Amino acid sequence: MRMTLDERVRSAVAALLYATGESQTELAAALGVSQAQVSRRQSGTAAWSLADCDAVAAHYGIDPLDLLAGPTRATETLPAQRRRVAGRGPRPAATRDGRAR
Repeated sequence: MRMTLDERVRSAVAALLYATGESQTELAAALGVSQAQVSRRQSGTAAWSLADCDAVAAHYGIDPLDLLAGPTRATETLPAQRRRVAGRGPRPAATRDGRAR
């Protein structure tokens, strides 16, 4: 059974959150929305828009098409500096120009 596009995006966002050690609250702050809005999108009660997908991809430093491809592709293309290190907290979030904060 194939995943729908909505399921792929939700799974990719969840995988990116895990891979970076970020919380929904941190992602929400980076996107300029509330944690509740991210939670609704992740639970499927609201959809990630294309503009949201663009913003999420930019936040993680990946191509939007990699986000839409699903969790495997999204995490494979995640820049190494954004990945959390085992035993340590989350890696610093990148700014829009790709540099760490």
